[in-house]
Amino acid sequence: MSEVKTSEPLFSKKNMELIKNPLNQINPVTIQVLGICSALAVTVQMDNAIVMSIAVTAVLVIGNLLVSLMRNVIPGRIRIIVQLVVVAALVIIVDQILKAYVYDVSKSLSVFVGLIITNCIIMGRLEAFALGNKPWASILDGVGNGFGYGLVLMVVAFFKEILGSGTLTIPGLGKLTIIPESFFDWGYMNNGLMLLPPSSLFIVGIYIWVQKAKNPELIEA
Repeated sequence: MSEVKTSEPLFSKKNMELIKNPLNQINPVTIQVLGICSALAVTVQMDNAIVMSIAVTAVLVIGNLLVSLMRNVIPGRIRIIVQLVVVAALVIIVDQILKAYVYDVSKSLSVFVGLIITNCIIMGRLEAFALGNKPWASILDGVGNGFGYGLVLMVVAFFKEILGSGTLTIPGLGKLTIIPESFFDWGYMNNGLMLLPPSSLFIVGIYIWVQKAKNPELIEA
């Protein structure tokens, strides 16, 4: 793998593409179909999706940085083990921070925080990018893929919570009522299907349809 040169400006067009491309053209969830499990399981409420997105992005950015810094000293035969140790250590730290500052959300996410260790996006970026590129490029790659993952999670959670519960739960603001009470007086009912994991597949499918309709070059992706 060729290394991204760091002699160019830190925020050059080439470097910025490491952040922008995962938001759309090479989105890890909708194009590469990675990390789909959490998109199904933790998107019933917006606060869960936001916290999970931040947690994965933090682990991905720091993990990319650490693996990139060690890339020339990691023996090829044990590189996967080293990557797992790095990610596992970061996940433990993130889990303890969540329990300390957002305990209720941490309980809701429960086992899914631990499963960040085996998240395909994180292991994929460490193996495919951080092992072959310098630290700054690896940081930007982590930021881009973390944001791309988080974008999909929050879009899915937005529609699931509004249509399923009529609310939107934001960290620090609590549960906000979005659907006016008058709608329910007129016969409106929350859609219980939206609170179940299969509804995430419907929303992700619509997301992919819209994404590819707006970007014809992705049709063959």
